[in-house]
Amino acid sequence: MPYAAGPSPYAAAPTPTPASGPLAGAVPLGSAEELREILGTPHPVVIDKVHDRLTDEDLALLARSPFCALSTSDASGNCDVSPRGDAPGFTHVLDPGTLALPDRLGNRRADSFHNILSNPHVGLLYLIPGAMDVLRVNGRARILTDAPFFDAMTVKDRRPKLALVVEIDEIFRHCSNALRRSGVWAPEGWEGAAG
Repeated sequence: MPYAAGPSPYAAAPTPTPASGPLAGAVPLGSAEELREILGTPHPVVIDKVHDRLTDEDLALLARSPFCALSTSDASGNCDVSPRGDAPGFTHVLDPGTLALPDRLGNRRADSFHNILSNPHVGLLYLIPGAMDVLRVNGRARILTDAPFFDAMTVKDRRPKLALVVEIDEIFRHCSNALRRSGVWAPEGWEGAAG
């Protein structure tokens, strides 16, 4: 379950709070139990919406989404988040439990792919500009160099050389409060954002 907290394989020994600097006097969270005391228990509706197969509503959202953020980490727990995007519906649905994302030409760093080679666990967050829908997908990924479905992901005569295939462990609609609070889709709040 996404709300359950267990021991992290990346947990480090607690670091003492520094006597000076920006964290002077800070009080770190001590445990998962303390976190539950502070936040309380998630409402059953929040827990019950988690599923491991794509629903019709999920498919409709994927068909409208031109963008997702891909979260990965290497074997040591060093994290990376990378944007992925193309025309709406760029994510190819192989079956109700499997997604494929074509790799499009980018900066060639391939940080996400390097991470996946040592740690297959990934997170995806799908957004639709102007909509308050957020689809969250967690799963295990592999990188393919070819497959018959690559033909269906060809854009402007460019067949992808790689595709990221994600076997879904859990999927759910995420709370949209962060989008509302940030005003990310409200043009009146964009002044100065372009720099």
